[in-house]
Amino acid sequence: MSSSPQNYSAVANSHTNGTIRRTKILLLGTRRSGKTSLFQVLFNGFPLKQAFYLEPTMRVAKHLVDTVIPLEIWDCPGNITVDTLGASLADFSTIVFVIDIRDLYQQPVSKLVEFIVAACQVNPDINFEVFVHKAERLQEDDKLENFRQIHERVMDRLIDESPEFEQFPLNFHLTSIYDHSLREAFSLVLHKLIESLPYLEDLLNVFCANTASPKAFLFDTSSKIHVATDTSPVDQATHNLCCDYLSMLNSFGPLYRSNAINDPRTSRDSPATTPPPTATPLSPASGSVSASAGVPLASPPKPPFFPCAATSLSPSHPGTTLTYHLVTPHLALLALLPTTVYEMRRGLVEWNVVWFREGVREIWEVEKERSAGEVV
Repeated sequence: MSSSPQNYSAVANSHTNGTIRRTKILLLGTRRSGKTSLFQVLFNGFPLKQAFYLEPTMRVAKHLVDTVIPLEIWDCPGNITVDTLGASLADFSTIVFVIDIRDLYQQPVSKLVEFIVAACQVNPDINFEVFVHKAERLQEDDKLENFRQIHERVMDRLIDESPEFEQFPLNFHLTSIYDHSLREAFSLVLHKLIESLPYLEDLLNVFCANTASPKAFLFDTSSKIHVATDTSPVDQATHNLCCDYLSMLNSFGPLYRSNAINDPRTSRDSPATTPPPTATPLSPASGSVSASAGVPLASPPKPPFFPCAATSLSPSHPGTTLTYHLVTPHLALLALLPTTVYEMRRGLVEWNVVWFREGVREIWEVEKERSAGEVV
């Protein structure tokens, strides 16, 4: 865990970065709708207090994001059109359109409908997600009313274009950078793009069944997006609690690492950051290499180190413990466990974490190989 959120952003000049094929997401919206601040807060840990002072996006910015699957997110200026985008809409798997919740005028609705009509002509399977953003600026009643009006106006305009759009699968999300609604909404966007999601959910279901866990999430550690969860309903309070705990660990984890910097488990070469170096083990009988051979002795690989943490949720959730286990360099398992199970059968819990980690790492490796094999 780093002392500051990991910066995922990078500029790309093509559909791939030369080694892997990335799933493309188009981020659209009118000027000052909050597109850039949304991305920067979500993936680059941008301070909330400075989000208001971000300069308007003047040209298309292409960002590379690595999580369970590799992503390429295009942040577009407010005046972008289908003709000036510079790419075919068929290249994109998802279009996220951001609308300021106070903007009830026709411009954002017309722009959204324009892209929907154009995209459906070249890619009928594209996912459309509408983030009704900056929800914190209105009171609860006004927030819900504006959300309803925006939803109705968009659907009415689509039906005016063609009756075929009456059942168009357009998903609306109420979002804000000042709470966890943005992360929850983007998690739902990401779930539709992960082909291995059913396998991740099965692993989480098995973990919950074997440990009596009522809820478990697989989180991206830096963005705090949950890339998968078990099939039980997601409680918003539990989701928010996990996000807050992950933020705390991201902030304070490095303090413990710096105090134990000589501990081999926390070295830069541990699997928590990079894979350990490979070395041919010595025969137990030899114990060393003959000096006359002139071959230096290779250092044995350092033992795997996967950080973990736990905290009791009493009195808010009496008898419940929230646990954290790192699974890959980017992913972590967060699970609620009965405190009695965690204290009395912790060995069994850890054993299930080991098998869960192995399953996720195998899926992760398959996704990496598939992305590398699809370079065009």
